[in-house]
Amino acid sequence: MSDPLQSWNDGPVKASIVEFVARVTNRGSSDHVPPAERIAVFDNDGTLWCEQPLQVQVFFALDRMKHLARKDPSLAQRQPFKAFLEHDLKTIASLGKRGAFEFAFMTHAGISEEGFDALAHAWLEEALHPKLGRLFKRCVFQPQIELMNYLRDNGFKTFIVSGGGIDLIRAVSEEAYSIPREQVIGSSLKTRVDTQNGILTLIKLSELGTFDDREVKVENIGLHIGRRPIFAFGNSDGDLAMMRYTLAGPGSRLALLLHHDDAAREFAYDRDFKLSPLSEALDKAASYGVRVVSMKRDWGKVFI
Repeated sequence: MSDPLQSWNDGPVKASIVEFVARVTNRGSSDHVPPAERIAVFDNDGTLWCEQPLQVQVFFALDRMKHLARKDPSLAQRQPFKAFLEHDLKTIASLGKRGAFEFAFMTHAGISEEGFDALAHAWLEEALHPKLGRLFKRCVFQPQIELMNYLRDNGFKTFIVSGGGIDLIRAVSEEAYSIPREQVIGSSLKTRVDTQNGILTLIKLSELGTFDDREVKVENIGLHIGRRPIFAFGNSDGDLAMMRYTLAGPGSRLALLLHHDDAAREFAYDRDFKLSPLSEALDKAASYGVRVVSMKRDWGKVFI
């Protein structure tokens, strides 16, 4: 039989994944988990696709800012508009992840749900990563595609639980990850119901509804999934609560932390990336029972 995890190098990490799946799917094992309880959660930015030098959500919002600045040129002289329009990464990073994302989300206020989806699809068809020179939607990690397929082939249900905007991820989740829109959890603006041309629709407001990061990820897993996952994969401190929550349940469980340490094929970063800090998660992974995945060591291939 062919290896379902071909892009994963042989070693302890790959072996731990295969052994875990074998344990929870073996009906004769004391670790057997019924299919309904085989829940796997994945972060998105930096876990399923590239998040450097900024998350895709921020680049998407930047195009919206350019549109707004053409309508009102004075915006280009106001912060943080000015920083985003000038690609001032230092100033953007100083906002912190929540601050940068919240501002990015709010540039889409006033757009209908259908209007946003159309904008997102059109942008994803053309937008190129500034350094990798490939479409953002092609900056997906091949080993993760194989892993999600492997889990689903073994009766798992895969969810995305991300700090990124839920609507942008939903616009690409089925094509990129084979994850249905309804299995995406993310940050969002509040909405209101409006009538346009006699049709009820949802309109995005300028107020943040939920920022799906850190402990809020756990809260939203409880709210939207209703089961404690048995498998979790993240890449930053923002995912740590989700991974610890996963490991805290009974029976066999697995949590993985992706360490971006491959400057040749992608990027190398951890504590110095303020929009996705990796300090506590990396330092305490072993004590929390989280296994660290080295992109350089454990992945034979990076992108699809």
